[in-house]
Amino acid sequence: MLQDNFGRKFEYLRLSITDVCNFSCNYCLPDGYDCSGARDFLTVPEIKTLVSAFAKLGMKKIRITGGEPGLRKDLTDIIRICRDTPGIEQIAITTNGFNLEKKIAEWIDAGLTHLNVSADSLDPRLFQAITGQQNLESILRGVDKATLLGINNVKINAVLLKTFNLGQIDQYLTWIKHKPVTVRFIELMETGNNKEYFADNHVSGEFIKQNLLAKGWTQVIKDKLAGPAQEFYHPESKGRFGLIMPYSTDFCKSCNRLRVASNGNLHLCLFAEQGIDLRPYLTEDGVDQTCDALLAAMTNKVVGHELAKNFTGATTHLAMLGG
Repeated sequence: MLQDNFGRKFEYLRLSITDVCNFSCNYCLPDGYDCSGARDFLTVPEIKTLVSAFAKLGMKKIRITGGEPGLRKDLTDIIRICRDTPGIEQIAITTNGFNLEKKIAEWIDAGLTHLNVSADSLDPRLFQAITGQQNLESILRGVDKATLLGINNVKINAVLLKTFNLGQIDQYLTWIKHKPVTVRFIELMETGNNKEYFADNHVSGEFIKQNLLAKGWTQVIKDKLAGPAQEFYHPESKGRFGLIMPYSTDFCKSCNRLRVASNGNLHLCLFAEQGIDLRPYLTEDGVDQTCDALLAAMTNKVVGHELAKNFTGATTHLAMLGG
């Protein structure tokens, strides 16, 4: 099993398959994706070797991210590879939902078990102001379709923004009262290219947590394969509410995730200084070599990020690694 020097075990991989995104969210890519760089992303055979190696070392959950993973035409094939790999129990994607309504049935048929969809506002005009897109209604129809097709507890992600959606929390709570989904607000994180925006829009989620508890919401006990969210339920609500607070004390203490970028670099932390190149090992017969490289890399994992000190590492924007 993959384990670091601090006794943390890693059974959850966030696998980016592209850094391209077709949204222009003002907290991530306000000017849109820069198409000038090379787009030499991991191939399907490389991904098969990579997933096989991680599974051999005890990885049980794969989350496919981007950029926007739905932009890859072979996403369904990648989901199927994960499903067919012995040891993998959960296969998730995080998507902006632009083609969710059209593709979700195909993805579920290929083996998708969990779904996270970004929706930074439930108001179409504010959604457009944040993301640059006008397709909120289609995204929400895709969410409903996913639940009807059997994806339990679809998660809706919203980045918590002081000057945009902070005042919409009650609207989300009303929305989930009769809808079996989980809404999670994620504290805005500082990256290399959003420092001014971060200063204007970052707000702690702690006061939201205290308000939830005061209103009778109860914190959910986490599953061992769950991510960092603190989730809450209420007896009068079909849906749940969650908070992801990377600036909170001991946020990294229960870290169970590793990340591989779309270029094959292993990132031991979202805000690591640099990635470790796995691509030389990702040949057809390279599973054992990849395992050796992963085991060697684990000795370099640090105890936690240093976001509170404004250290953002090599992460210039969140589309690089999918969060």
